Amino acid sequence: MTSQNAAQTPVPSAQDEVVGICQDLLRIDTSNFGDDSGPGERAAAEYVMTSLHEVGLEPELFESERGRASVVVRLPGADPTRPALVLHGHLDVVPAQADDWQVDPFGGEEIDGLLWGRGAVDMKDMDAMMLAVVRQMVREGRKPARDVVLAFFADEEAGGALGARWAVDHRPELFEGATEAISEVGGFSTQINGQRAYLLQTAEKGIGWLRLVADGRAGHGSQVQTDNAVVHLAAAVARIGQHRWPYVMTPTVEALLRGVGELTGLPFDPEDPAGVDALVAAMGSAARFVGATVQNTSNPSQLAAGYKANVIPGRAEATIDARFLPGHEESAMATLRELAGEHVRIEPIHQDIALEVPFSGNLVDAMTASLLAEDPEAVVLPYALSGGTDNKSLARLGITGYGFAPLLLPETLDFPGMFHGVDERVPTDSLKFGTRVLDRLLATC
Repeated sequence: MTSQNAAQTPVPSAQDEVVGICQDLLRIDTSNFGDDSGPGERAAAEYVMTSLHEVGLEPELFESERGRASVVVRLPGADPTRPALVLHGHLDVVPAQADDWQVDPFGGEEIDGLLWGRGAVDMKDMDAMMLAVVRQMVREGRKPARDVVLAFFADEEAGGALGARWAVDHRPELFEGATEAISEVGGFSTQINGQRAYLLQTAEKGIGWLRLVADGRAGHGSQVQTDNAVVHLAAAVARIGQHRWPYVMTPTVEALLRGVGELTGLPFDPEDPAGVDALVAAMGSAARFVGATVQNTSNPSQLAAGYKANVIPGRAEATIDARFLPGHEESAMATLRELAGEHVRIEPIHQDIALEVPFSGNLVDAMTASLLAEDPEAVVLPYALSGGTDNKSLARLGITGYGFAPLLLPETLDFPGMFHGVDERVPTDSLKFGTRVLDRLLATC
């Protein structure tokens, strides 16, 4: 007979589980090369399915193409009359060259309180926090404040066409009733003049992955050639790469820099580029993100032409990674066409919208309160992301998206440098902090 006083097996908490879940995800190679040559997300999606099934949930796994898998499940909220919240992450990662790393990028090693691996900050850390918190809530019989659509998407690192965009276009019913969303690259801490500040993402730049194409006259390399595609292309690439885009203050960036000014005592004048630069520099490592949000950017990233040293090719191509500030997409494209010149045409590879939403409202208040409950002496500021997220796809359904993957980080860690960088890693204590904040948020928002 079992004694009534026998000790019950303790139920693991999110803090207990999050590191192990993150390690498991890091050990699943989901590299996205952008050309379907990678392993896909199926194995990681099946891991997510198992994790959710274990606590009694019934998620749905679907594929846009073979191996390109996403997972979605809806958690009923305490107040089902309220609009639902989408809590989403992506399962794919950018590729990693193992020879460049100090450790196996898919080893999920824990070294001195840090988890190393491709995806540790982008964004299997948040995926793990989401899984750990939801598992704890379900085990404890707690409901989120409102319905939560939990989603793990494929293909974000290639623009989301086979992940979030596919889900929005083909399975919009999964997001029925949802009006707001939270995802990656926000809610992390940085130091500004000795004050810890959390940057909550309320804007992100638009994407323009563009192909430059120059046509010319093919011929022998020994001849005089005045219509050389390589020359036309090289001149266009140089003009675009060297173009100095003017500084433009969007509402989010202006609010951020005013906040930085209050913390540092530095003046903010949107008409003073040197003053803007000083405010950006005062943000330490976060300047990597912020410095690219005071202007449009256009970076040449690939070149292709010819097949033999003595043959002048009739065609040459380059790719440009252009990022546009909210509201400035059309004017920036007009500038790029002018810079490309008459001999070079621009073809879109992938384009997507910029986003900007208010730093106000109940959800923002709840995110701020959840952070300050764990770190009362901190401040919370809005910021714009120089990259993009799957919130772009959800915006097609009228869903307002924020970046909120809460992490309390050591001042010495170059967190922005970890994104798509070598030796990507995240502190285990930061993961545990994130589960506490995320749990508070889901219970109150």
